Amino acid sequence: MPKDNDWYEVIKQKEYLYVIRERLDEIDPRFLTTYINIYLILGPEKALLIDTGSGLFPIKPVIDTIIENRELVVINTHSHFDHRGSNDEYETVYIHENEVRIASLPFDISMLKDSPKEIVHRYSEIGFVYQPSTNVEPLKDGDRFELGDISVEVIHTPGHSIGCISLLTSKGELFTGDTAHYGTMYLPRKKEFHVILKSISRLKELCDADIIQEIYPSHEQFAVGRELLDDLHEGITNIENIWNTKKRYKFLGAWLLEDNNFKYII
Repeated sequence: MPKDNDWYEVIKQKEYLYVIRERLDEIDPRFLTTYINIYLILGPEKALLIDTGSGLFPIKPVIDTIIENRELVVINTHSHFDHRGSNDEYETVYIHENEVRIASLPFDISMLKDSPKEIVHRYSEIGFVYQPSTNVEPLKDGDRFELGDISVEVIHTPGHSIGCISLLTSKGELFTGDTAHYGTMYLPRKKEFHVILKSISRLKELCDADIIQEIYPSHEQFAVGRELLDDLHEGITNIENIWNTKKRYKFLGAWLLEDNNFKYII
């Protein structure tokens, strides 16, 4: 069983960008997802942490080692359990204004109790309930964080949730949260597909303008190109044509479909 000193895989992607990965499939394989990607951007004055992960092991000691004496800004791309698990390690966390309320409350993760993975019993120490950060501050589209020589802009990209955001750096890295990633995509109801398709289209327009150089999703592969957005937009648009292949996925009480690039939970 992993221990706190080897649970996180720390990857120095660039001089100013770290990827901190954990294995969601080792927590509960029923989510059909292998990796959680947490990102840390370093400026000369401040650092910015994108999501706090599953909370299975403390993340703050890992982050503190990297940021040294920099001031840290912590942002959640949205309020789902695998993105806010260690929020209580930080006094202040930012999240889109649509999800401030839910991120300010304790979060029940008792659905993990019957995971086939023994490691989830660590959550019994917190009663299978996440505690929130002391201060949860609202974000809105267009907000910007200055880290010194890098700025990071908030882009509201709803669809996966009402408060999903993506983050765009002045150097061209786009962090899409759960709005776009390869693997298993968790989508809204069919009648709300237009919401996530609009968000993806907005990101595609930034690619068309050569503003986005690389894409860093919160799950699975990272440092991918705009083909992710093209593939996902095409895939969601085509779901109606493969709807008769859907299967009921009991664990999540949802429909499961797949094509060559994605699984879809609807």
